[in-house]
Amino acid sequence: MTTTATSLPDMQHSKDTRGIGLWKVGVKEVEIPLRVRQRDGEVQTVHAITSMGVDCSKLEKGVNMSRFMVQLSEWAGGHVFGLDLKDFLHDMREVLEAESAHCDLRFRYFIQKPAPVTGLVAPMAVTASFSGSLLPVEGGEAEYKLIVGVEIPIANCCPCSKAISDYGAHNQRTFIRAQVHVDTAPDAPKVWIEDLVSELEQAASCPVFPVLKRQDEKWVTERQYDNPKFVEDVIRDATLVLRGVKGVLGFSLEVEALESIHAHNAWAAHRENFA
Repeated sequence: MTTTATSLPDMQHSKDTRGIGLWKVGVKEVEIPLRVRQRDGEVQTVHAITSMGVDCSKLEKGVNMSRFMVQLSEWAGGHVFGLDLKDFLHDMREVLEAESAHCDLRFRYFIQKPAPVTGLVAPMAVTASFSGSLLPVEGGEAEYKLIVGVEIPIANCCPCSKAISDYGAHNQRTFIRAQVHVDTAPDAPKVWIEDLVSELEQAASCPVFPVLKRQDEKWVTERQYDNPKFVEDVIRDATLVLRGVKGVLGFSLEVEALESIHAHNAWAAHRENFA
């Protein structure tokens, strides 16, 4: 006897009697290759970690989880992801028959970066993310929200070490992590990953580079020493940077220094107009 899909019970769409609607239900930590649009118009294939979710009515027991995977697979094969997840979220709402939709894409993104003196170019990876949501608005079009995230490695020289030491100063690898609420109006400026990286690197004692010859290393070492910063300095300077980036409505910042002479890390956080 052949069993068809229509003859099998659909437990997700059975009724629930507890009267509790759920904010977000879906799939998490899905690994998939996605194509992402670069600022220069080229396309980069990335290894993405994806989470997707929709609301679940108080009358429904659950949602059909396989539909998330089908939609994601279809979009991964036929679309390029960029700074607009609105169509993807609309599709998710329709496929899952939901009122709201949420999606998080996290991936390693490569930027071609030249050395400071020799100009030698090599790819440098940063962690990036797109987080989008589509929420119902009574009597109007659904509200669309997009957050672009970056985690940027930088180098810092400790001001205290420089001030008290007769010989040199200690340096540390530091990370700037930013979550930026992007203006999604049609005429708003685009906020590209590449731009966030180059702008936020200005807050460092010195940027880091994928390849350095001796002339470059001399420049980096002296640049760090001449520009010492605490994590508090970095996050304040990063705040000033993001305040000046067009298309940014609000942001959340974190700076963490992987200390070279302590068994702990130094850390600072700040946010503005970011719910």
